[in-house]
Amino acid sequence: MEGVSVRKIKKICVFCGANSGKDVAFVNTAFHLGEVLGKRKIDLVYGGGKLGLMGCVSTAVAQHERKVLGIIPSAFTINNLVGETCGKEIKVATMQERLVMMMELSDAFIALPGGFGTLEELFQMISWAQLSIHNKPIGVLNINGFFNGLLSFVDHAVKQEFITPRARKILISATTADELVDKLQAFRFESDPALSKLKWSPSSSQKEKLDLTLRL
Repeated sequence: MEGVSVRKIKKICVFCGANSGKDVAFVNTAFHLGEVLGKRKIDLVYGGGKLGLMGCVSTAVAQHERKVLGIIPSAFTINNLVGETCGKEIKVATMQERLVMMMELSDAFIALPGGFGTLEELFQMISWAQLSIHNKPIGVLNINGFFNGLLSFVDHAVKQEFITPRARKILISATTADELVDKLQAFRFESDPALSKLKWSPSSSQKEKLDLTLRL
């Protein structure tokens, strides 16, 4: 990292599965990521609850005495569907509201192995970065090649000229937690000259909710 300016990251949002997955390395690496965040004094934002990899990373961060914030749709809290959040919990009405709040309250994003929900969150953040809605770094922790197929598909889309080489740089990948956090800190956002001129702002109702959250 010598000679490279480092982005100050205080909170990282982690997207990951509510299941543990087939490979024990998924669980072990999720715990290790939480340990890395804790040791680097980085707080966690995540989707709430204690299931699967979500529970692993949040537990590890809390054990290292860092703040944990779970942002969870109220529907998931009925009948204790996802278990207790490890830390502070904010309930929201919709999945979209959840994602907007995650974007607003985080400095960077990491995706661990997961299913459709994890992929939706990851690509929503990438799409929003491409549109210059935010300029925060986004990375996948490629445990035992889990994301190889995804990364190959993205590169294929670049070759087919559906994703620009500039936009491709938005998605970072690494095979270890320390390497990925280092890459997130070194990331420099390169906006599209045309898309960077777009003017984005949350609706008044969303802004009021976000302002209220930030005051809590």
